[in-house]
Amino acid sequence: MVCGSGPRAVVTTASYEARELAGIHSAMPAAIARRRLPDAVYLRPDFDEYRRVSREVMVILRRNAETVEVVGLDEAYIELTGLFSPKATMRRIVAEIREETGLTCSIGISENRLLAKITSELAKPAGLVVLSQEQALERFAADSPGLIPGIGPKTVAKLQQMGIRTLAALRAQNPERLREAFGPRQGRWLLSRARFEDDTPLTVVREAKSQSAETTYDTDVRDHEELAASLVFLTEELCRRLRSRELEGRTIGIKVRLDDWTTVTRAHTIDRPTNDPAVVGPVALDLLRAYSPPRPVRLLGVRVASFEREPLDSQDADPQDQLQLALAD
Repeated sequence: MVCGSGPRAVVTTASYEARELAGIHSAMPAAIARRRLPDAVYLRPDFDEYRRVSREVMVILRRNAETVEVVGLDEAYIELTGLFSPKATMRRIVAEIREETGLTCSIGISENRLLAKITSELAKPAGLVVLSQEQALERFAADSPGLIPGIGPKTVAKLQQMGIRTLAALRAQNPERLREAFGPRQGRWLLSRARFEDDTPLTVVREAKSQSAETTYDTDVRDHEELAASLVFLTEELCRRLRSRELEGRTIGIKVRLDDWTTVTRAHTIDRPTNDPAVVGPVALDLLRAYSPPRPVRLLGVRVASFEREPLDSQDADPQDQLQLALAD
């Protein structure tokens, strides 16, 4: 199991055995996981190592395919159209990843991004599955609409209230009924997703819009001086990361989440782009002092945006463009 040790830590990931044996899953509070499996092996997350290995994996992907879109540390889409043998290409990639990093991976091959994502889940762990749109329509007809990425619990509940409990039932709906219930745009989207339609192209380069660093405290913090010290630390870490990618921005912001989950953001734009903590820090501190949190603080973050240029190695950018820091155990 991978998780932090603080009282608010959550499970980052768990082995298949832990999932099946005790129902442990990602984002579950670590305290619950430890109660369910007290004798399991628990490891602290090491995001620097994850990023390093992720870069190695993405190099292997690009070595074998022209168009690769990185969407996570452990997830990417590859354009296979026009290849003589897509399956052979993917098997070669799997072999190279295993040989060079010691990692396994799961591969889903299908006709569009949506189906490739769903198919890759079928391949876990360490498999390769090929599924056509026609096969998917049949295979998942009785599944809940929640199978589709982007259809969340609230939408599923609303569909159920309308008597729509399966993807087959959703596909059979009158478009006008869906438009009336969800609006024109989402109604069309639900119908197309139920048919496993997706014409979203692969995007090779992701432009970083902003970068941030934040921490969630193990216990809520009232002391404003302690908050200021945390903000200085976060600013230094964020600026170090910006410098490593030769990024400079003009908009400096903070994010404060109170103990009642109220989340407040404040920002200020300066005249010249910067990645200097001596510039970012005072602006962030002024924003924090001007807000003067009225309640104990659960989460604190700092952000730099309005970049002047794209980052170096933007294809290898952290998909969330955000650094999470743990300041206390």
